[in-house]
Amino acid sequence: MKIVYFYQYFTTPNGAWSTRVYEFTRNWVAQGHEVTVVTSVYSKSDIKAKRFLEDQVIDGIKLKVINIEINNKQPIYKRVFTFLAYSFMSSWYALTLPADVVIASSGPISVGIPGLIAKYLRRRKMVFEVRDIWPDAAIELGVVTNKWVKKFAYWFEKVCYDAADLIVALSPGMKENIERRFGITKVISITNSANLSLFGNRIENANVPEYFFTKKVAIYTGNIGSTNNSELLLETAKILKSKGCDQIKILLVGDGKQKEYLEKRAADEAVDNFEIMGLMPKKELVALIQRSFVSIIPMANVPMLATSSPNKLYESLAAGVPVVQTTQGWIKEFLAEHKCGYTTQADSQELAVVLEALSLKDRELKESGQRATEIAKEYFDKDYLADKMLKGISSVVPSQKRKVEMIY
Repeated sequence: MKIVYFYQYFTTPNGAWSTRVYEFTRNWVAQGHEVTVVTSVYSKSDIKAKRFLEDQVIDGIKLKVINIEINNKQPIYKRVFTFLAYSFMSSWYALTLPADVVIASSGPISVGIPGLIAKYLRRRKMVFEVRDIWPDAAIELGVVTNKWVKKFAYWFEKVCYDAADLIVALSPGMKENIERRFGITKVISITNSANLSLFGNRIENANVPEYFFTKKVAIYTGNIGSTNNSELLLETAKILKSKGCDQIKILLVGDGKQKEYLEKRAADEAVDNFEIMGLMPKKELVALIQRSFVSIIPMANVPMLATSSPNKLYESLAAGVPVVQTTQGWIKEFLAEHKCGYTTQADSQELAVVLEALSLKDRELKESGQRATEIAKEYFDKDYLADKMLKGISSVVPSQKRKVEMIY
């Protein structure tokens, strides 16, 4: 089967971003499928290009790299331009690359454009992958405010869903949302994955900061900005310091619009139990997560983010580290059911109380961590999920559907 995957953020474990598409497509290539990923140059990725259009091959995965830089720190108008530029250039590949099926991975929802071109002009099967519910999340966060832009975005969202032969939602919450709002049944849920071979193997004698041996470190990894409620972590650190909870240090690893702002505030206000480290490859991040007593996942307090599927959740579970998170949707229910994490409100006072209590419960945390690893193996193993998605894709390609039916 020939698969073309339109995804702007392709990254390997040498980068500092989600490796879902890399892990899945590498699996499919190993099974004998031909996969081409049309991507761009993301600031947190290890994929770079010297020419405007460049061909690369990584582990058998063919890459079409469009040298358009995408960076979360860019002003909104610049980001919109880069999204549209990527969609315009990738439309050429939608018209020319051999494919049995194309996958358009959103957000941004503009990536639906090359998917629709392949669907209607070349009559290829189209899989629409939903990594976040767009435009609702952008509207709730105040990113999209113009009423005409909202109307157009909602219209285009429906166009993409209606056109898709299959919709892949990255969380059960997203799946439920799409089915409820649009009455669509062609939706499957395949979350981000856990790279157990990377995060599940203990790294001994790792080079980590000295405070990992003297403090209880609560780690946050990923984008540092308002969507991820990063300022909440600074406020929590201030409360812990005021209470004399010297055993806890809050560490952020990543980059984003609020990084410099939070660093300056922490320095000006002498919050020495709060620290930010810059971007680092996944391979280097593993040891820091493994040595933290909890992994924090704060999100902005907007309803749509309750459907989110943050990659840090699966990495933390794979590393055997309990999660403390603030969303009130499917993740809350999942952690409670499997007893591998904790949920608080998006409130610094409450988060500080929970962190202080957990820092004194070594046995409970150890048991939660052990369950986390078991849960990661059962539900989120990268190869298991790659096979599940491939089966879904194959079900909409007539020649592949017959093969799947023969196997199963």
